[in-house]
Amino acid sequence: MAQLRKRHGRKESSKRWLERQLNDPYVKRAHADGYRSRAAYKLLELDERFGILQGAERIVDLGIAPGGWAQVVRRKLPRAQLVGIDLLPTDPIDGVAILEMDFMDDAAPGKLREALGGDADLILSDMAANTVGHKQTDHLRTMGLVEAAMWFAAETLRPSGHFCAKVLAGGADDTLVAELKRNFKSVKHAKPPASRKGSSEWYVVAKGFKGRSEG
Repeated sequence: MAQLRKRHGRKESSKRWLERQLNDPYVKRAHADGYRSRAAYKLLELDERFGILQGAERIVDLGIAPGGWAQVVRRKLPRAQLVGIDLLPTDPIDGVAILEMDFMDDAAPGKLREALGGDADLILSDMAANTVGHKQTDHLRTMGLVEAAMWFAAETLRPSGHFCAKVLAGGADDTLVAELKRNFKSVKHAKPPASRKGSSEWYVVAKGFKGRSEG
């Protein structure tokens, strides 16, 4: 009986997801505009508000799959050097170097920097840990990725570079925010309109990296 209930629950959940997708104006826009995911509009809206893409020549996309953010970067900055990484397979994107590996692998940061060929102007992270259904555990796992992305940014960004990462409801915790403020001139939280209202995701936008000598 428990098995049947679980199966029924999964079916209902899948049905709700499908209905939401079919009725989502951002999903329809993504299809019309040729973006792989509705997430593309989150980056477009964050850029419109904070100008994080402006002038960027070397960019890292952490959690690149399925490639919506990378598509935005390629369209807005066709000459930029763009490197992405994801544990999930990502279909090729012209002009983008894609590493299919776990960002938490010890070798990943070095491989990303090698592929980038210099200091980054912008580090983007849309990473989120696979959920296990336990709210606190899921939050800790995702925030662990955010913290790892922040340290990677501190080792990879050029002075005055920017960092933008997905966090969860409540934003980055106090320790992380303090570290970001120590390393960046401006740290703000935002929930772009394209982020579903019922979603717990927010984004932290840190601008003006102070440089490794100052940090």
